[in-house]
Amino acid sequence: LSSCTSAAEKEMGGAEQREKQYRVHRGFGDRRGGVISARTYFYADEAKCDQHMETFLHCIDASSGSSEDGFSAIKLTALGRPQFLLQFSEVLVKWRRFFHQMAAEQGQAGRAVLEMKLEAEKLQEALANLGIVTKAESQHWFTGENLGVSGTVDLLDWNSLIDSRTKLSKLLLVPNMQTGQLEPLLSRFTEEEDLQMKRMLQRMDILAKRATEKGVRLMVDAEQSYFQPAISRLTLEMQRRFNRDRAIIFNTYQCYLKEAYDNVTMDVELSRREGWHFGTKLVRGAYMEQERERAAKIGYEDPINPTYEKTNEMYHRCLDYILEEIKHSRKANVMVASHNEDTVKFTLRRMMELGIHPSEKKVYFGQLLGMCDQITFPLGQAGFPVYKYVPYGPVREVLPYLSRRAQENRGFMQRANRERDLLWREVKRRLLAGSLFSPNP
Repeated sequence: LSSCTSAAEKEMGGAEQREKQYRVHRGFGDRRGGVISARTYFYADEAKCDQHMETFLHCIDASSGSSEDGFSAIKLTALGRPQFLLQFSEVLVKWRRFFHQMAAEQGQAGRAVLEMKLEAEKLQEALANLGIVTKAESQHWFTGENLGVSGTVDLLDWNSLIDSRTKLSKLLLVPNMQTGQLEPLLSRFTEEEDLQMKRMLQRMDILAKRATEKGVRLMVDAEQSYFQPAISRLTLEMQRRFNRDRAIIFNTYQCYLKEAYDNVTMDVELSRREGWHFGTKLVRGAYMEQERERAAKIGYEDPINPTYEKTNEMYHRCLDYILEEIKHSRKANVMVASHNEDTVKFTLRRMMELGIHPSEKKVYFGQLLGMCDQITFPLGQAGFPVYKYVPYGPVREVLPYLSRRAQENRGFMQRANRERDLLWREVKRRLLAGSLFSPNP
């Protein structure tokens, strides 16, 4: 728990002032509880984070040596103290909520996220009222090439304003709509905490540069919802820098989250405006049980879709949006990370309808090593780029991960039975054809 709490909070309290979702809670200090399909890292010290970075570098090298178009996966909680991810996530969420509240005041509640557009004039007044900047000082903010051309500001414009106008020292300032003031999320950062934050960014930079040199795509794994806004934002910054010529950095979207579609559409639109290559891995999500229990216990809105069917709809909706983007710009790339046969069939059908050929290598498929080979092998034989996700490490660390995968969902045993039936059918076919040890009769 101490790695998720700042020195200022330990000394003077104040953690209870934090947004409920971004508070530490003793009952959920061990983030492995209820997690069935993901590796969990815990912060020990900066030296341990350096060790994790070295391991990731070796993995990038290994991937480069074994495949021309390799992927390697990393987790940001392995690269730094999670306190920063928690606090930065809360800041990002509060600024975004502030935008939505201003949009509601201008009669735009209920619109799709990218259709919300604030009148620049009213926004300037709101910023002045909050004491962020005077109207005269902000005048030139809205006359640039990208902002205020139409006299309105959307959420992407808003984010770029915050990026360009907020120094690191003001990073943890958030608007309080009740008091109408800009308030610090923390009273202060210690020098060591400031260094820890910078070291995390440096480790990410080192990994991205090595991946670029080796021609390996780097997938940044998704994590718990209270870390995810910061993880996605930091990944976005890497994409802006390293995805200029091709998609090297891939962000991960968990489609069991209610906000998944909004996040995908916003990031795709940003890549269009700035001209870089969008790369994503789409998953359903690994932390549902833990997320639901935590939301209920601490008392905030459950971030997860209410049913499995809703999650399926969300997955296909996000996937379809990205496939349409590939058709129109050829600058988007997606890893369909799924063991769901219906999802794979949906992808193949939409690729055919949209004229996306497998040889373009814009759509990849991924399954876990040892699972769903009846999906993986036919895809590979048909010429689709398909990958096996390989867990690696000391046996004592990997076995718990693999045992949790065996409980992945209620359909696991049905899938195992199906794989057994398919294998037995193939054995019988080969026996009858007299070619037991050859795939060809």
